[in-house]
Amino acid sequence: MDENNNLPKVLVGCPTSNHKSYCLSKYIESINNLTYKNYDILLVDNSESDEYYNLIKSYDIPVKRINFLKKARERIIKSRNVIVEEVLKNDYDYFLSLEQDVIPPKDIIEKLLRHKKKVVAGVYPLVHSINGKKIMKSSIWANYNPKTKLMFRVKNDFIINNPFLFEISASGLGCVLIHKIVFDNIRFRYDSNTEGFDDVFFSKDLRDNGILIYADFGILCRHLLGGKEWKDIEK
Repeated sequence: MDENNNLPKVLVGCPTSNHKSYCLSKYIESINNLTYKNYDILLVDNSESDEYYNLIKSYDIPVKRINFLKKARERIIKSRNVIVEEVLKNDYDYFLSLEQDVIPPKDIIEKLLRHKKKVVAGVYPLVHSINGKKIMKSSIWANYNPKTKLMFRVKNDFIINNPFLFEISASGLGCVLIHKIVFDNIRFRYDSNTEGFDDVFFSKDLRDNGILIYADFGILCRHLLGGKEWKDIEK
């Protein structure tokens, strides 16, 4: 018997589009060289034309395509839920949501699996512009205030000095390992009345369903910033 069959089965992937073409080759190199022995890959392209879909196929990477939708948030949640259905249909144990511009350590799956959590994230830096000044923050929100409904990001210097597992309030979906049981009651979604993307609502739905979210602050991923700005894309 193949000993790899005894390992949890993981599907690695994310929604993508031609806006991420600048980092495609580095991403493919990264996911093809993960050290875990029982994982598959699936990207879901939501570009307006099929050019980028064909480019991904040329790398011999499994990819599906959805019909183009005008609003970016609709494209993203539909694409991500296509991956969820693949997880459930083919009896994967976990979905590793790994965005195309996030480059993790080669042993990312092993590192996240060791915690035996339903939802556990790695960390990557984000750049925010506040009053014209660029500020480095993490992809993690550590504290949630139910009165103000606000979440507070963790500073990168805290991560560097605290390489441990912490319970958190929310995470971006750039690097998150999610157990299939989560999808018994939850799908990716957004609220058209707010500015948030599906990561915000996924974290909220997890909290509302009593599912704890964790982050391993010892796992630092590269974030290949570039491409089209969100402010230039219709939400």
